[in-house]
Amino acid sequence: MTIRPFHLAFPVQDLPTTREFYETILGCTVGRTADRWIDFNLFGHQITAHLCPDAVCPAATNPVDGKKVPVQHWGVILEMEQWQQLADRLQQHQVEFVIEPYLRFQGKVGEQATMFLLDPSGNALEFKAFRSDDAIFAPQG
Repeated sequence: MTIRPFHLAFPVQDLPTTREFYETILGCTVGRTADRWIDFNLFGHQITAHLCPDAVCPAATNPVDGKKVPVQHWGVILEMEQWQQLADRLQQHQVEFVIEPYLRFQGKVGEQATMFLLDPSGNALEFKAFRSDDAIFAPQG
């Protein structure tokens, strides 16, 4: 089964700052643009930043593995090598993490590398990787 790219649209406070973050820091390429939105290619997925400052709000958190995970978040499940390269890139750009890159649920079902960060509008992003894709939907034991 081939997984198709997903599309996600999200609100932002400022388009130039958003473009700088997604293009320069995350390494996205830019697709179509207009006065009030920008399409980005995020690891083969289409994400669209819409200028809508009133819709941007801070994310509530829930405790997971002893950390405060933003409840409303999105991201991409990468291969482990891609995840490490992205973590290195973000650290080189001195990105402030909500949750620093680390291995969550170590030695358990669902063990994963994960990291959380905020874009300039406060949208929470999570990037994660599993040693095996079989663990992505594995039930807790």
